Amino acid sequence: MAYDQTATEVKPTTATQSAVSPNGAADLAARLDAELRDAHPLTVLRKAYETFGDKLALVSSFGAESAVLLHLASQVSKDIPVLFLDTGMLFGQTLDYRKALAARLGLTDVRDLRPAYTDLAVTDPKSDLWRTDTDACCHIRKVLPLDRALGGFAAWITGRKRFHGGDRLRLRVVEESEGQIKFNPLANWGKAELDAYVAEHDLPTHPLVSQGFPSVGCWPCTKPVDDPNADVRAGRWAGQDKTECGIHVARAPGAAPTVGEGI
Repeated sequence: MAYDQTATEVKPTTATQSAVSPNGAADLAARLDAELRDAHPLTVLRKAYETFGDKLALVSSFGAESAVLLHLASQVSKDIPVLFLDTGMLFGQTLDYRKALAARLGLTDVRDLRPAYTDLAVTDPKSDLWRTDTDACCHIRKVLPLDRALGGFAAWITGRKRFHGGDRLRLRVVEESEGQIKFNPLANWGKAELDAYVAEHDLPTHPLVSQGFPSVGCWPCTKPVDDPNADVRAGRWAGQDKTECGIHVARAPGAAPTVGEGI
């Protein structure tokens, strides 16, 4: 079972040290979004790195569409920290793909984030929480580890896109939450642009894409999709109202900071 023995030792004060005030971050996000809302993803990434430097991280699932954003980011700097949520429930193909793609792109700082041992021991000792409460399962395996890791950063990059539908239809290129800035460089791109970029740069695809998985998450909650016209995320939590794991959903007042609205 994969877990992080050191996660509980992270000091919570780092989040407030790295973030600007909510009002200041909101103003900055609005200005950056006005400047970048129609910009090429590479321009967005360059601006993000220019603005935040080593206080900028990229969050990647190393999933079905991840190669595009990771390749773009590697053109800006191969040293941008890449945060990868190793939930302990990932497909073996995803773990292999993470290693191969990081090596192919020359990424120097991919950080594997795992759930804390104490969280698993208390909340999911039999590793079957997904059967009864997918939200709670995502919370301890994704939300909490990412919150801990993002505490040291002022801004982060996601791979979300509007064509994924749902709440993402209203996605901005730059947004703010809890005093941190989120960049969504691919917000304006659709499947055609993604496929063209992969072909142009001869990027390797996730092994499960060829097996009918248009989106790849944890194995208990990800299914292949037969309908070519279905939503790209139709195989995630199929049959449930759930459409997001929680890392992009704003926290309630007093809860751990999320820093934003889906990877």
